[in-house]
Amino acid sequence: MAQTAKKWSGKVKTVSTYPPEGLFSKDPEAIARALASKKVSPKGPGSGMRMLTFYINRAGRNLSAKRRHELEKAKELLSKRVQAARERAKKRAA
Repeated sequence: MAQTAKKWSGKVKTVSTYPPEGLFSKDPEAIARALASKKVSPKGPGSGMRMLTFYINRAGRNLSAKRRHELEKAKELLSKRVQAARERAKKRAA
């Protein structure tokens, strides 16, 4: 059995959604916009945030400093979208 198959992350698979091919190599605004969309994250932008965090964690040392900075910027933009979605949900509930 391969070493990576023994790790929990090697077993992670999503049946319902996949980020589009090459998404994480785009600019931060495009990444945040795509991960917040219902097509990629039907459960909301929080799901997209988890995908982005998972990608950053899995890429690890293989990311250049510039690329990591761009992905962190996308994370900040997506975080703002998550906050806005939570605010809208609170207003609807009230």
